[in-house]
Amino acid sequence: MSQHIYHLLSKWHPQKDSTEWVLGTVFATEGPCYRKAGAMMLFSGDGQQLGMLSGGCLESDIQLQAKKVMAMDKPMTLTYDSQDEDDLSFQLGIGCGGSVDICLHPVSKANQYLALEDVYNHLKQRKSGHYYQQITSQSSAKFISSSDAHQLLGDREKIGEKIKEGGTSWLRTFIQPPTHLLIAGGGLDARPITTIAKSLGWQVTLWDPRPANARKEHFPDVQTVVRTDASTLSKYCNEQHVDALVVMSHSVSLDAAVLESAVSTSLKYIALLGPLHRKEDVFRQSCLNNTDLPCKVYGPAGLNLGAALPEGIAISILSECVAVLNGADANSLSGIETE
Repeated sequence: MSQHIYHLLSKWHPQKDSTEWVLGTVFATEGPCYRKAGAMMLFSGDGQQLGMLSGGCLESDIQLQAKKVMAMDKPMTLTYDSQDEDDLSFQLGIGCGGSVDICLHPVSKANQYLALEDVYNHLKQRKSGHYYQQITSQSSAKFISSSDAHQLLGDREKIGEKIKEGGTSWLRTFIQPPTHLLIAGGGLDARPITTIAKSLGWQVTLWDPRPANARKEHFPDVQTVVRTDASTLSKYCNEQHVDALVVMSHSVSLDAAVLESAVSTSLKYIALLGPLHRKEDVFRQSCLNNTDLPCKVYGPAGLNLGAALPEGIAISILSECVAVLNGADANSLSGIETE
């Protein structure tokens, strides 16, 4: 299950009144920690755990504390310090070297479900916004829809910041819908891209006007298959808030038509499959320059992973996409250069 808040709420919403619920939120960290401020998780009275607040090592203890919150119907604050010898996280040998503060709040109709229903309904409409949680003994929260309904921050929507408003401390977290990926080209080499993107929790649309391509039986992970003319993709991208586009129809004329339609969109990532000379052919046929498009066209597509099989190429393309959407350099976190 994807850890995106939309998918957690999708599981929670149908059973929000069938059992007790507690929302766990990381509101502060110090040093290296697996999750950052703004990370959320839901615990139920019947033992369900939706999401993660650590690498999986603290959740059992947090579940026990959540049961106490349910019994008392009062919030609770927890601190796990992996440098404190008396702390549970140290005893478990987690070894991250940091500390994490977590607040647990009961979620019920009495406190308007901590505005989680509002968050869920906005995300279903692919609207972004800021989620505010009181960092006090009160269970209070609100969601304010963003004036920019599609402010793209990649995975960074899960990073929260503490603010003060009206003498009250709040944790404010920017939340946006899952990434929406459009794949232009329904050949069999597109299958691993759709599968991996689905496992990331992304919304995936597949476009191909050719009857023999984009067969539903070959793409069970795709939510939507579009078979209209390429000229309609501009409208589709804007109305459905598409974030990223991978162009891989294996037809120069179709790829050129897709790029032409992409001009008047707000796409943040465009990948074009094939070698550099083919990219030049596509641009020549479309009569476009790179600067005509809303973002750079990455072609050849993907990071240099040395991949040769479709699955590895899919990983390289989606890795590049994630890096671009997050404004990251895609270098190794170890600092060691690959040979």
